[in-house]
Amino acid sequence: MKINFKDLILFEDEDFLMVNKPPHLATLDERTADRGGSVLRLAKEYNSDLQAAHRLDKETSGALAFAKNPAAYRHLAMQFEHREVTKRYHAVANGIHNLDSISVYLPILALKNGTAVKIDRAEGKIAETIFNTLQVYRGYTLVECIPITGRMHQIRIHLSCLKAPIVCDPQYGGEPIFLSNLKRKFNLKKDTDELPLIQRVALHAHSLSFAVMNGDPVRIDAPYPKDFEVLVKQLNKFGK
Repeated sequence: MKINFKDLILFEDEDFLMVNKPPHLATLDERTADRGGSVLRLAKEYNSDLQAAHRLDKETSGALAFAKNPAAYRHLAMQFEHREVTKRYHAVANGIHNLDSISVYLPILALKNGTAVKIDRAEGKIAETIFNTLQVYRGYTLVECIPITGRMHQIRIHLSCLKAPIVCDPQYGGEPIFLSNLKRKFNLKKDTDELPLIQRVALHAHSLSFAVMNGDPVRIDAPYPKDFEVLVKQLNKFGK
């Protein structure tokens, strides 16, 4: 499916550009042979000066910022470094959880294979995430996740530490979600396999707040992509 980069743009000024990253598309080119490009590649076709200011996991959708010039890149990089950027993610977690500004402060160590992390109090890097329950359903919870630090897979492993792994995240204990889990009288057509409601880790970068070059604060919200929207709609319809 051809992605039109212009359709992804949420915000643009002379220094920054924000997009709503689709799921299943890497932020940067992957080290392996070309596996269908990246958001950065699409961005550079639109404007060759664009540089990604941070990154989202391949499966994660949502707000992603690019800088148009070196000064803008430095300006935003410093805000990330000083933890002045607020990132808010939405995740659908397995189980029922009442989280009210719950802080998980557990150090994270990236494994040597580069594809997973673990909690390691001796060797890990400091990591903190704050969690709030947005909506409770039958067996599931929509959670707002605010990472204070920016470690790989941070939200995913911190939620699993709360025994609230993200739906469809087998790497950290998350189970798939099926319509039959929600709908009381669910009939599947004979000889068909039921597919999960979402085919990826149910995590979306919902908003990004930072200061533009003149110091003015901006908050850019990224609407749910289709798969996440369908999941939340089904939860609202059948899961309450």
